Amino acid sequence: MVDYCLQGVEVPMDSATLKQALHHRGINLRYLGHVIKAISQSEHKERLRHILRVALAEVVVRSARRVFNSFVQSVEVWSLSAAVSHFLCCLLVPQFTSAPAGEEPKKKSKRRGGRGGAGASETPAWSAPAGAALTGPALWNLVRQDALETYDITAHLGTSLSHVVEQNGLQRLSLLREFCLKTGVQLRLRDYCLDNQSKAPIGPDDVLNVFPLVKHVHMPVADASKAFRAAQTFIEKGLLDQAQERLKETSYLFGRVCDELHPEACHCLSTLARVTFLQGKTAEARGAQLKAVMLSERVLGFDHPSTIQQYALLAVYLGAGGEKALAQKCLLRARHLLLTVHGEDHPYVATLDGCLGLLLTGEAAGQYLESALRLNMSFFGPTDTHTAFSQHLLSQWLCGQGDYRSAMSHEKEAQAAYSAMFGEDHKQTKCSAEFLRTITQQAVRVERSRREAPDVTEPAAAEGLKPSSETVLEQLALLTGIRKNAESNRLQEFKKRFWEMKLAEATEKVKVINERLVSAKTKREGESTPVAAAGAEEEETPAGAAAGGEEGAAAVCLENGDGGAEHPEEALPSGGQEIRPAEEPSEESRPSAAVSGPPEECSAPGEPEQQETESEEAELHGAVNGGPDVVEGDDARHEETETGEAVRPSEGTVNGGEEVTRAGSHEETNGVNGVHDDDDEDDTDLSGLEKTKKEHLVEVNAKSTKANEAVVNAVIVVNGGAGSGVVVNGAPEE
Repeated sequence: MVDYCLQGVEVPMDSATLKQALHHRGINLRYLGHVIKAISQSEHKERLRHILRVALAEVVVRSARRVFNSFVQSVEVWSLSAAVSHFLCCLLVPQFTSAPAGEEPKKKSKRRGGRGGAGASETPAWSAPAGAALTGPALWNLVRQDALETYDITAHLGTSLSHVVEQNGLQRLSLLREFCLKTGVQLRLRDYCLDNQSKAPIGPDDVLNVFPLVKHVHMPVADASKAFRAAQTFIEKGLLDQAQERLKETSYLFGRVCDELHPEACHCLSTLARVTFLQGKTAEARGAQLKAVMLSERVLGFDHPSTIQQYALLAVYLGAGGEKALAQKCLLRARHLLLTVHGEDHPYVATLDGCLGLLLTGEAAGQYLESALRLNMSFFGPTDTHTAFSQHLLSQWLCGQGDYRSAMSHEKEAQAAYSAMFGEDHKQTKCSAEFLRTITQQAVRVERSRREAPDVTEPAAAEGLKPSSETVLEQLALLTGIRKNAESNRLQEFKKRFWEMKLAEATEKVKVINERLVSAKTKREGESTPVAAAGAEEEETPAGAAAGGEEGAAAVCLENGDGGAEHPEEALPSGGQEIRPAEEPSEESRPSAAVSGPPEECSAPGEPEQQETESEEAELHGAVNGGPDVVEGDDARHEETETGEAVRPSEGTVNGGEEVTRAGSHEETNGVNGVHDDDDEDDTDLSGLEKTKKEHLVEVNAKSTKANEAVVNAVIVVNGGAGSGVVVNGAPEE
């Protein structure tokens, strides 16, 4: 609780806001003594004096209320006003001595026409035993005893109320207000001089009524509260349009359930006004805020701290609409109410004084700005955003008055504060440095003109020294909290740490990928040499073809005008993906050689002519004029050997990532034309296999002749020899 008060998050003004702040932090009011002790022992006691002041006032008023309840029970109803006035005088004026018995009653009897005679009025109206003996010191002893029993605190109360007032800056008027609110006493509206020791400040005629007070809880509106929380979430995300819709829905729900007479309904309307103002809808914001002020006065009271804040917000929206006179009246009313509730020594008084300094002109504006700077300096210290902003506002006003020397002094303080909080590279520090540079240049220009021509009037103020109406409106929004004052370094630090973490993760991933690629390359280099030697013994490959791989697989990488790459690792994809070597297939799963196209397009020697016609179209891209050309397509690449056999990729082959199976190798082929031999048949006739192969080669030559006749009308341009690309005029599918 103390830390939040130091940060300016909790700024209670009276007992109601103190109670709300304590309950929000999970602290019961019976622990007020612990709060007072914690603040008294804190090293920032001076900055928390307004919290200590409100807490002590709450202890005094609560203890006095318990004494008052027992005192009133022994008083007759007809003499209740006199007894209440006497109790208040004993509490607020410790040296007060009541009038002699019979003097005051005689005056009353004369005013009432002498009813009852003088004898009936000789006895005081509060002649009960407890009331007759009640004096200022006795009452204060009862208050101290109750505070000791309830809150375990007496050291801060002293021997009389005057000690508390002098040591902690309490206002007797604020104590009177709190006592009336807690006991239900209604007093006449007039000025009460509570410092007069010779005359009773409160008489029986001033006590008008005593209202019964009943504790109650405001009716919860679940749907409206849920919609309001959703709107706050949208505001935090910066989605103002969605937040506005949710806030309108919340206001409608409050109106349907409780006719908007609810504290949360006031807060909802105030938030709606803020959102619409940020969207640039000034008139709509003014209407919503005016309604929020009226509801707050009716639900919470015209002197409630929330109502005071609503007045300040309404003044900003009125100033945005050009109604500066009405905005000044709202601010002056809010300041007057705050002085009555708490006093001048409060941080929110600095906010109101800053707003008045921006809206007023002349010496009055300077006085309010100086007051705001003094309060901010005492509550927040020199290195705080509130103090730095007050320094800037006062420097801005001094520039308008022509006092550039004092303006430079205040702006230097502001720049030093921003530099200490945010650093030299922060935009707030840079803006302050630029404003200071402009002031310095203008001061030099004015001094030079005075020396050259003393009788000449001073030159006009430089551009940027006199604030425009938009600048004043922006500063009002910053003062009242409608807009945030300055950027926080915590978000920038979080972003920096986040990107450093992401960079470390990316570096680690790249390192792992590089290690895998190096290991794969080393493994291929060790295994490709014996496999390539075994393949050379079985069959010679054409010139320019890239032979190699693992376990009899060949990786083909074809480029325009190139025969291929010498090593498979040179054909790695640019994306950095790892090419894993294919495992050696088993006898059952080894694919058959693809002769003259994919297996489904190949036809056996004894199949019908229809299948041969379909096979011709499939072979058109692979065999042209029977030459050893290589066709490079989008989906597959084909290679022909010197004997005219067309080698096509097996099923599942993709460019740059799979192996191509070569026909003519008995180690990889168990059948011809896509027909697989069963592993159970051990009596395979190798001579019959070679014969079937020769017959199929004859058939391939015949099909090549038919293909030549089919492409007579096509223009074929062959660039180079083996391994060159074939370019056919027309669409790629032709």
